[in-house]
Amino acid sequence: MRHLKDYEFIEGVIRAGSIRKAAEDMHITASALNRRINRFEDEFGYEIFERLPRGVRLNPAGEMLLQFIRSQGSEFARLRSQVADLSGVRRGHVSVACSQALLPYFLPHQIAQYREDHPGVTFSVNARDRVEAERELAEFSSDLALVFEPQTMVDFEVVFAIAQPIHAVMRADHPLAEQPEVRLRDCLRHPHTAPSSKFAVRNILETASRRLSSISLNPMIESESFDFMRHYGQWEDMISFQFPIGLDLSGATNLVSRPLAAPEVPHGNLLLGQLRGRVLPVASARFAQQLVQSLQRLE
Repeated sequence: MRHLKDYEFIEGVIRAGSIRKAAEDMHITASALNRRINRFEDEFGYEIFERLPRGVRLNPAGEMLLQFIRSQGSEFARLRSQVADLSGVRRGHVSVACSQALLPYFLPHQIAQYREDHPGVTFSVNARDRVEAERELAEFSSDLALVFEPQTMVDFEVVFAIAQPIHAVMRADHPLAEQPEVRLRDCLRHPHTAPSSKFAVRNILETASRRLSSISLNPMIESESFDFMRHYGQWEDMISFQFPIGLDLSGATNLVSRPLAAPEVPHGNLLLGQLRGRVLPVASARFAQQLVQSLQRLE
């Protein structure tokens, strides 16, 4: 506990890349911050920074210390949350990194539902692709990740997984709209949009289209916004592709969605995960339990 302030100073230096810049950010003098770092290194018994001509960087001992600091910060936040629960005060903070598909409908409903019972709990929700989400878990920037098809899975501990078919979104008067499900090869014969390659939808479509003969994915428009691609279909007769958890076309009278037929296009896996081996703060763990129950109902 006695080194909590030192840990804050060390994190500040890491973010800034130099003691001088960190001191400016924290509104203290560079000499005072340098003395604080030196005193900590003396007590620790090892230097944690390499002093460079234009700043500092962590040495191997510092990298190990950083992991310790972040894990201790997580444990301390969990302790505070537990103590708050003991006293009858429901509070805490939940940070979530998620795919775009979860932002319009699913997560707003889930968070509002949770805060009905726990109004003192705050949230931060950030749209992240699958690579960014895994990195944020490893850096303790996010408690939970809800993303499609994480890539490395090195630090990603799966809490729950649910399969989602890719849907083709099109105008209600589109020739393919009469079918209950559509084939990818038929969709690709019509003008279509597609997300960029960092999204799971694009990778699944690319893999499936490579197995087709004489036709391939050839989007007229590419975007990193599924909302943009879906709404664009209202202005020009063009098919877009999206997971259904991010769709609600009840208010769009001229748009419909149809699932792409399997096995031509496999389903994508939506994974709820956390950092492997991490004990989550109470609020985050309870919110994860709620998400699992809601995803089970979706199945």
